[in-house]
Amino acid sequence: MALRTRRARVSDLLPDFPWDTLAAAKAEAAAHPGGIVDLSVGTPVDPVDPLIRAALASVAEVPGYPTTHGTPELRAAAVEALARRYGITGVDPAAVLPVIGTKELIAGLPRLLGLGPADLVVIPEVAYPTYEVGGLLAGTQIVRADGLTQLGPRDPALIYVNSPANPTGKVLGVDHLRKVVAFARERGAIVASDECYLGLSWEGRAVSLLDPEVCDGDHTGLLAVHSLSKTSNLASYRAGFVAGDPELVAELLEVRKHAGMIVPFPVQAAMTAALGDDAHEADQRERYRARRETLRAALLSAGFRIDHSEAGLYLWATLGENCRVTVDRLARHGILAAPGDFYGPTGVEHVRIALTASDERIAAAAERLRAFA
Repeated sequence: MALRTRRARVSDLLPDFPWDTLAAAKAEAAAHPGGIVDLSVGTPVDPVDPLIRAALASVAEVPGYPTTHGTPELRAAAVEALARRYGITGVDPAAVLPVIGTKELIAGLPRLLGLGPADLVVIPEVAYPTYEVGGLLAGTQIVRADGLTQLGPRDPALIYVNSPANPTGKVLGVDHLRKVVAFARERGAIVASDECYLGLSWEGRAVSLLDPEVCDGDHTGLLAVHSLSKTSNLASYRAGFVAGDPELVAELLEVRKHAGMIVPFPVQAAMTAALGDDAHEADQRERYRARRETLRAALLSAGFRIDHSEAGLYLWATLGENCRVTVDRLARHGILAAPGDFYGPTGVEHVRIALTASDERIAAAAERLRAFA
């Protein structure tokens, strides 16, 4: 029996999945005699540190349900890591909540906060697509704006900030973030800062929304989203957390308890180990630094201009032409990049080049770029 046709499909609310449009370019790049160098997706390729794997395995026999709020050990490790690595102080362990990967949280945040058609969500002009998806799933109004004066008299309910940014690698300074916080508090908005790349700053200093220099130690209305996918290679574990305003985190916790949105207990143990150890993070950071230097030099020699890219896992590069033309050029050399139009209309002349490939594949890409034309 056919389903009733009047049922509205949630998928109809969403844009086409961006990476599906790369099929032809991927096929061409894969046909290169030396094989494809896939620099289109920021997925880790390096192994998970043995310390983390041991922690995961150590509790694999535990049969009971884990706690949605996370173990006290995990929340304490997160608070200590935020202070030790980034100078973020004053975070209450109760205001830390593990999530099933930060993409899940970002896509669900407007709905978890009870936002709907009457509410305005602000996302960056060039942005990770999931910010827009979160607003679409909740049925909110969405506006792309880097300058908050663009909003005029409208009062947003939620403002997404992403620094260091995906895809551009742009870092927002203390003064800019302070203005965002002041604006949000004046208008009664929540600020959610995606800080997945905070530990991968290459030029200058990247600061958290929760840094005392930014918020004067007051986390009211602020949420910082952190991922272990990038710096600890835990993308397959779906390991992240959100911290900040105790009242907002408690609200998220209550909804997530009802919905059964729980990080598996072995993953919580692995997160605790990862957050307590800085050595593996420093090693991984060095790998990315070396790959960045190799790719940056090769792209510049091939005639690209690199904009922003002060931090993160990507180089935001352009030849001054439509990004799809550049993607096709690169594909003919066996290199797959992400077109800038994935991230918004103003990204149309850039491509995003990821650092997430093995040393051998990065070297192959650099060699091909030296012959680029």
